[in-house]
Amino acid sequence: MNHFALFEMDRFVVFTLVLARVGGLTMTAPIYGTREVPFQVRCILAFALALLIAPVQWTTAAVEAGSSIRWVILIAADLLVGIFFGLGIAFLLSGVQLAGSLIGRLGGLTLADVFDPATNEQVPLLGRLMHLVALAVFVAIGGHRMVLGALSDSFQSLPPGCVASTASMAQVMQELLSESFVLAARISAPIVVVLLLSTLVLGILGRTLPQLNLLGVGFGLNSMLAFGLLAVVLGAGAMAFEAQVEPTLDRLINALQVARQT
Repeated sequence: MNHFALFEMDRFVVFTLVLARVGGLTMTAPIYGTREVPFQVRCILAFALALLIAPVQWTTAAVEAGSSIRWVILIAADLLVGIFFGLGIAFLLSGVQLAGSLIGRLGGLTLADVFDPATNEQVPLLGRLMHLVALAVFVAIGGHRMVLGALSDSFQSLPPGCVASTASMAQVMQELLSESFVLAARISAPIVVVLLLSTLVLGILGRTLPQLNLLGVGFGLNSMLAFGLLAVVLGAGAMAFEAQVEPTLDRLINALQVARQT
């Protein structure tokens, strides 16, 4: 009877570790972890996914219950892995939103800020637009399924209960953060250059024609250029974001393999 109870306790420990990793993903990943999704729905989704994944890990994971302190440490380690996956993709979306914010501020649209419920702060209108476009592209290419598939593969690279080194994980997160800024620059660079040239031309006109009302002309011209060029560059920005999703997931999985080896 004691052996049966110990066997069931080991299964319960594995289930809680799987639930911690899945819960970290559903609380931070795009689509799943946004504030628009109720907290109760995210909890139910995490519990349902854990019920599907945990039976597979019962035969592969060799986890002993041990002390309660060790159990809490293992839960924190798997929770960190789930957050690692969620934030890795969220950084790409933040890069696209940053591109829209840069375009909006240089285009004279800072007064058109809207409240973003996902971040609980005011964001430029074009930044919110680019964020929604990136989410639409993410769903259209099946990114939400790719994220769950990558999370399922992570149990092969790092089984439940394995405490991995955070050095390689922190390095990958730093690289992804820098790449998000590069993505923002790639998307916004054509429009930013044109807007800067427009501002330069308006400055020259202001020196040659002082009677010209540059305050009214400049805002209208920059706003018109921003919206016009955005309509041309929006597709290229969506393609640039799409090309980064799958390589990012591969890098996250490889980071877990390196973290387990170290």
